[in-house]
Amino acid sequence: MSASTYHPEDRKAAFTGLIVGAVALAVLCFAIVKLTNIKFAGAHERPAAEASK
Repeated sequence: MSASTYHPEDRKAAFTGLIVGAVALAVLCFAIVKLTNIKFAGAHERPAAEASK
C-alpha cells in the first residue's frame, strides 16, 4: 500500500514535467538529426573527375 495522499498541486507538477520532458526530447532529437546531417552533407557527392565523364 502507498502511504501518500493525493494533492491537487501534484497534477500541475506532473503535467509540467511531462511537457518539459517532451520538449527536451524533441530538441535533443532535432539537434542530433541536424548535427548528423551536417557531418554527412558531402558524403554522397561524386569527385570532380567522375562528374566530368
